[in-house]
Amino acid sequence: MSQGLKTISLEARNPFELRVNLGADTPESDVRTALATGNMGFLHSFTTGSTVDGPGVRVVGWTTGCQWRCLYCHNPDTWNMSNGIPVTLAHATEELRKYRHGLKIMSGGFTLSGGEPLMQDRFAVKLFTAAKSMGIHTALDTNGFFGNRLSDTELEQIDLVLLDIKMWDPERHRHLTGMDNAPVLDFARRLAEHKRPVWVRFVLVPGLSDDAENVAHIARFSAGLGNVERVDVLPFHQMGRFKWKELKLNYTLDDVQPPSVDTIERVCAQFRSEGLRVY
Repeated sequence: MSQGLKTISLEARNPFELRVNLGADTPESDVRTALATGNMGFLHSFTTGSTVDGPGVRVVGWTTGCQWRCLYCHNPDTWNMSNGIPVTLAHATEELRKYRHGLKIMSGGFTLSGGEPLMQDRFAVKLFTAAKSMGIHTALDTNGFFGNRLSDTELEQIDLVLLDIKMWDPERHRHLTGMDNAPVLDFARRLAEHKRPVWVRFVLVPGLSDDAENVAHIARFSAGLGNVERVDVLPFHQMGRFKWKELKLNYTLDDVQPPSVDTIERVCAQFRSEGLRVY
């Protein structure tokens, strides 16, 4: 395993780089131990210089493993944990240590994204704890489904939660993601109860999530939480389409165009009408 770490770079050119089977040779017993202890994780990559995954300039760790199957996912190669590089906690911590001074100067920090980071909740907690010990701001980008895996004490290691709220209606949410949204909304309420800062992320997909009623429900819910610092409206794009093709997955959004400027403005206005800051 250590040999693999020498030959495969953790740093990717960008999060859209296709990476597969990088951990396929890891014994199943090692995977189970890693998930239980958090002493090893499976990462698609680290990317640097992000300005859209939390405040300031960020280093982003992209985990592998996700039970959701979002129709618009731009990183389907992160669905399977075996696609990721097996990385010890010590190695991931040392990678972060290289950037700690620059991150502080640029008012940035470390964001753990995916995939779904809480599929590897023990690794996520230990990596956040290590980052905090170095004075690095921490952010978790999550769909929230496994939020109940984190204790109240562990939530304290996360300075900011970037929470994806994809759809309001449960049936439509299952059509879009394959999963129920009740645990997501429960996690949002729990974060509000504990006054943990949240940025809501909403992917705007024409014909799927752009209708006024859906947006109104999510906007009203977000505003009512009291801890949402901002909403990021993320227009749908086709930058991940090539991955679906390469992985021979059935991509059903081939003909969907990015939302128009007018649609984006209308949706942003709906969030703003509830008193939310929108970007």
